[in-house]
Amino acid sequence: MIEKLAAAEEVTVAGHRGYKAAYPENTLLSFRKAVEAGAAMLEFDLRRSKDGVVVVIHDDTVDRTTNGTGAVRDHTWEELRGLDAGGWFDPVFEGLRIPSLTQLCEELRAYPDLLLNVEIKPAPDAVQTADQAVAMLQAYGLLPRCVFTSFDAEIVAYLHDTYGLKTQGFLGEDMLHFQEGEQGTYSKMWAIAFPMGKLTKEIVETYRSRGLLTWCYCPDTEAQVDYALECGAGVLTCNDPVPALHRLRRQEAPRV
Repeated sequence: MIEKLAAAEEVTVAGHRGYKAAYPENTLLSFRKAVEAGAAMLEFDLRRSKDGVVVVIHDDTVDRTTNGTGAVRDHTWEELRGLDAGGWFDPVFEGLRIPSLTQLCEELRAYPDLLLNVEIKPAPDAVQTADQAVAMLQAYGLLPRCVFTSFDAEIVAYLHDTYGLKTQGFLGEDMLHFQEGEQGTYSKMWAIAFPMGKLTKEIVETYRSRGLLTWCYCPDTEAQVDYALECGAGVLTCNDPVPALHRLRRQEAPRV
């Protein structure tokens, strides 16, 4: 199912950590709101708790996005799910929790056509996180909808070589453990994503000519969306998906 991105002529809009601009990132509410806004893909981040539960959180600590402190891997799942993951963003969201991957998979049952960009965060136990995530997504029947992302080139290569999965990486200068050469990191990637500050028509053409799908993050204004489309990005991963969705709907609307 994820393969359709390679053949699609239309541009796909993905919600970055859900609807990050308007809701606490990587919460079930943020994911739900991104889908309700019209995002066709969700991007989310995975780490493991102290007792080996795969949880959905971006940072290696809980400090920024919860009312707790310390490293994610130093907390048990019981401790993590007791933290408030919404009040830091706005008091109206107090009571939201860090979801486990299991909880997210249950939530995704309601969206059979939704595509998933699963980011494995760099960490000492990132391979175990990847193994557990693949097994769980497979058990829920979600694996065909997934592309896997990491800033750690060793994880990208592991997912490609071990499971034959579709992977998305980044420019070599932005990745850990990047390997040059014909059998290097780029050969393990299906897609490459550029931050808006590095996106150009030329760079898109360079990597498209190497057989990679060319995506970008995060065009959050209509001007940025226009620029991303002019450059030829095929997937727009947005903190705020609404400007991109509005722009694409106008583009598709019949002229009268």
